[in-house]
Amino acid sequence: MLARDEQNKPVDWVARARALVPLIEAAADRIEAERRIVPDVVAALHEAGIFHMLLPPALGGGGADIVAFNQVIETIAAADASTAWCLGQQVASTQAAGYLDRKIAREVFGPPHGAVAWGPPSGATAKVTDGGYVVNGRWRFASGSGHCPWIGGHAAVVERDGKPRLDDKGRPVLRTMLFRKERAAWTDIWHTIGLRGTGSNQYEVKDLFVPDAYTTWRDQPSDRTDDGPLFNIPLLTLYGIGFSGVGLGLARASLDAFMTLAAGKTGRVGRGLMRDNPVIQSEVAKVAGGLHAARAFLRDMLEEIWDAVNKDGATLEQRARLRLAITGALDQSVVVVDFAYTAAATSAIFNGSPLERRFRDMHTVTAQGQAHMSNFESAGRALFGLEPSQRL
Repeated sequence: MLARDEQNKPVDWVARARALVPLIEAAADRIEAERRIVPDVVAALHEAGIFHMLLPPALGGGGADIVAFNQVIETIAAADASTAWCLGQQVASTQAAGYLDRKIAREVFGPPHGAVAWGPPSGATAKVTDGGYVVNGRWRFASGSGHCPWIGGHAAVVERDGKPRLDDKGRPVLRTMLFRKERAAWTDIWHTIGLRGTGSNQYEVKDLFVPDAYTTWRDQPSDRTDDGPLFNIPLLTLYGIGFSGVGLGLARASLDAFMTLAAGKTGRVGRGLMRDNPVIQSEVAKVAGGLHAARAFLRDMLEEIWDAVNKDGATLEQRARLRLAITGALDQSVVVVDFAYTAAATSAIFNGSPLERRFRDMHTVTAQGQAHMSNFESAGRALFGLEPSQRL
């Protein structure tokens, strides 16, 4: 789908992403080795405006829709999954701009290289003080922190007089603290089997003062400062939209690589090329069909949800079906990647194989909550009209 640039000309975001694929593919080995998205790739993504593609034009962004967002991430993931993963998180994180004062939102996201990285807490508190909070805490998995000037500390429990502040339902009040990256102490923990280039490291602050204006909580109605459609979509759902694109891109690239291999590799003695094997032909057809079906369902739901949030808002059933589509796309992506890796046999197991890294990356993707099987439970409860165990 097309948005408009500053000259009111149509912007094809997928075409912009596709134009960067050769650069990203060529940098993939460096990204893996250096365990970060290398500067030339970051610069090219910023130059194309992709980090800010969802941000409203009033804040200097592209005002794109969620269909384009998912397609862009899939396109980039086929070239390098670590780049796509970080991009998916940074693009989704611009949703926070709709829950900050406009001046602060422009300070954080307005500059050409403005971006935020953040991760889940490992114990964090925010003590109320004059004009803001004194924050102590540790967080992990800040994907893309190497290229982000700003950091967020999620889920800091707000304390007053030594006691957690509670909301009207008796639950602890939580906030996200925004601060410059250099104000945190960093620990290199990201030594993993896959997505090595995301640099998803740990960070910590001690007695850090954060002004109230630089704090928010995701999807908190009282914090909302923008009525655009993007801000009608929960932040965790935006993550799912991006990360499902990572899975689809890995699956598509893995299947393409296997089919190229099968067209030139012989199977068992006397059996000819792998592509001529009836079992291989049948399995390729099945996994390809499953991948196309998962992608089509996801795209249908993204279009339906975007239309809904531009009008009266998405219903619980629509949100449940979107969650099914997101988790289902990730689930099917694993099936495709595993098939390609296994069917390629010894051709897949060596470093540098077009299947080896994607296999590792895919199974690292599945460790994230968006791929967890509990998502099906929540969606199923909602389809029965029951309150889901997690927000959809």
